Amino acid sequence: MSLLDRLGSDRRVSPDLAIGQAPPSQSDSPAQIRVIVVGALVTLALGAYVLTQKGTLPAVLFTLGAALGFVLFHSRFGFTSAWRQLVSVRQGTSLRAHMLMLAVAVTLFAPILANQWTYQGVPAAGAVAPIGFGLFVGSFLFGVGMQLGGACASGTLFAVGSGQSAILLTLGGFIVGSLLGAVSLAWWNGLPAQEPVDLSATFGGYAGGWAATLVLIGVVVALTYLLGRGREKPPVGRAPVATGLARALRGSWPLWVGAIGLALLNALTLYFSGSPWGITFAFALWGSKILDAVGVDVLSWAFWQDPGNLAKYQAGIFVEKTSIMDLGIVLGALLASAAAGAWVLHRRIPLRLAVGAVIGGILMGYGARIAGGCNIGAYFAGIASMSLHGWLWGVTAIIGTFAGLALRPLFGLTNPRPTDSVC
Repeated sequence: MSLLDRLGSDRRVSPDLAIGQAPPSQSDSPAQIRVIVVGALVTLALGAYVLTQKGTLPAVLFTLGAALGFVLFHSRFGFTSAWRQLVSVRQGTSLRAHMLMLAVAVTLFAPILANQWTYQGVPAAGAVAPIGFGLFVGSFLFGVGMQLGGACASGTLFAVGSGQSAILLTLGGFIVGSLLGAVSLAWWNGLPAQEPVDLSATFGGYAGGWAATLVLIGVVVALTYLLGRGREKPPVGRAPVATGLARALRGSWPLWVGAIGLALLNALTLYFSGSPWGITFAFALWGSKILDAVGVDVLSWAFWQDPGNLAKYQAGIFVEKTSIMDLGIVLGALLASAAAGAWVLHRRIPLRLAVGAVIGGILMGYGARIAGGCNIGAYFAGIASMSLHGWLWGVTAIIGTFAGLALRPLFGLTNPRPTDSVC
């Protein structure tokens, strides 16, 4: 019996196994009605509270977050596993799914940014950031942390929602690392840095930036085929939990469906909020709120004295964009996993895996904060916004993946082998 087959039998799981890989086929597992009812009631109650007490926009963002969680779970859209497969066995299938997602996203972002098509006239701004030491060090640390913690930022949230309780260790580390990053961010920002490189400005407008981005995407796709020549293995598809229209609710979905779905939802996030999808700012917010509650003067930190960050802190966890969307992702994944009959709490985790999960989370939290974002806020949103920093983040995170793979055995984690098929 394989480790994946044991997920449902002994409830012992590496957090690594929960992300970006298919669980055992759930085709014979009925929908978990009790979990669906509880999850739906919590989702509706929180949505109603946000709508009536906080306003329409936070409620819309919460809904988008829930939709993102639903898509992430049913497509098992992985970032961690995609880079691990590329580095370990030169398998580029999942990375090509990234490129499809980015191509659709930049195609949707370009007219929104060019014409300022936004909800209630909120000015739209892409994720365009400077290129400095923090970007490179942070994305490298994030790449290492992904492979130790078994998840990226989005993967951590949808794994928590789907009952992978072991991943709470990664989330806890993520919050700690985010706090450490917030405390030290002013130092990193004080180092020399290159001004942002916006491809739309470099190539004469949004049409030029869009075309340049598509060319880079094409180059990456070609490189994945070149690297995988003679080593690519046919993907092993997951048996759908249901067929026909029911498959939309029960899963599982092809990667290309997840790629397009995530791109569309990111574009809607840009339209409604005026900025792309992000995740990790919420972890610094949540951690700071906890410290504040126990008497730590977090508002004395330079990070929270920044007017923009302070406004988000004062708005609270049910208004701040990344926070309310993150809560939606967790609940959306809960509903999706229960509909698939796959929601299960894993209660036990070996000590070495637990240590790796926490260390991986800390590295990701710290790295994301000093790099200005994670696999979503920097890589996905940055490239879709035609910013060079998004590409540099991705390349450096892949370099970090090499280091992370070398460290994984120390924490009882295995790496893919050339003879393995991709699922």
